[in-house]
Amino acid sequence: ISGYSLVVQARDSGTPPLSSSVTVNVDISDVNDNSPVFTPANYTAVIQENKPVGTSILQLVVTDKDSFHNGPPFTFTILTGNEEEEFTLDPHGVLRSAVIFKHMVSTEYVLCVQAKDSGKPQQVSHTYVQVRVIEESIHKPTAIPLEIFIVTMEDDFPGGVIGKIHATDQDVYDILTYTLKSEQKSLFKVNSHDGKIIALGGLDNGKYVLNVSVSDGRFQVPIDVVVHVEQLLQEMLQNTVTIRFENVSPEDFVGLHMHGFRRTLRNAVLSQKQDSLHIISIQPVAGSSQLDMLFAVQMHSGGFYKPAYLIQKLTNARRHLENVIRISAILEKNCSGLDCQEQHCEQSLSIDSHSLMTYSTARISFVCPRFYRNVRCMC
Repeated sequence: ISGYSLVVQARDSGTPPLSSSVTVNVDISDVNDNSPVFTPANYTAVIQENKPVGTSILQLVVTDKDSFHNGPPFTFTILTGNEEEEFTLDPHGVLRSAVIFKHMVSTEYVLCVQAKDSGKPQQVSHTYVQVRVIEESIHKPTAIPLEIFIVTMEDDFPGGVIGKIHATDQDVYDILTYTLKSEQKSLFKVNSHDGKIIALGGLDNGKYVLNVSVSDGRFQVPIDVVVHVEQLLQEMLQNTVTIRFENVSPEDFVGLHMHGFRRTLRNAVLSQKQDSLHIISIQPVAGSSQLDMLFAVQMHSGGFYKPAYLIQKLTNARRHLENVIRISAILEKNCSGLDCQEQHCEQSLSIDSHSLMTYSTARISFVCPRFYRNVRCMC
């Protein structure tokens, strides 16, 4: 308990008795009676041979139960095991290499490290750090090519995470880092630690080939990353058709079915090869395992096919389409299931271009805006 607040009253013996109160605050000052605590109690770490001087090996973690003025900052000292000064320990508790290690010279070091707190008198604790020197990388990293599709409204892309590079390395202790060629950093960024790809705002329509590489510190391997950006036209939203799939997640649809279904759908609804199929968005149906896909078809001349025409085409080809993935419904005018007495309703579709959904797998990523459907009876 760091303090008490007491209310003390004094009352006299007169008639009537009179009284007065005063508040007495009692602060309990901390005594430095707790030593720093290492977590875990002892450490093991590895470093590959031939790593450059200054390579980070380990981060020490220390806590103290005393109040802040009796705890950090801590003073770290290597007491034993560093007689040849192969290691340095910075004020933040990061153990780094001070030489270039060779596996043939020594394979193991055991350091005794002391942490001292800032109290008076100071309290100390000790931990042991075992550092193993292992051979340098012998295997190159391997990475899966990534293709990213971004659908956005005209000149209204807010930016965000659009996918993630998946890379592995057979060398167990290799730490992979990702880099992007500098001239592309005005449009994209790559997280150097986890390979997430971030697109900045304002992407134009078109195809972008990113110069990304992954490194294990010895080998650097290029990765094929292609980004396709498609800007929606407002007229598309007025001519959309919804296909509702049964028992499929967005990630499974993107990773397993989207390419095949797109190809089958093109064959089913396109009247001419020059027509263009546009997948506008995919979105789970709330409270179910169903998935809605919005699409529109643009004619070679520039206009769009009407939904009624597309639905007729889909209905005729439904059995063929279901060879790829099970279809729950083809939503006419997007208002199927609405309880209208006259079976007539009016719907409007709105796109939230600032609320992007990213469905990503190891090989393909699909980024699209969230959509909302408003339906009302015309009874």
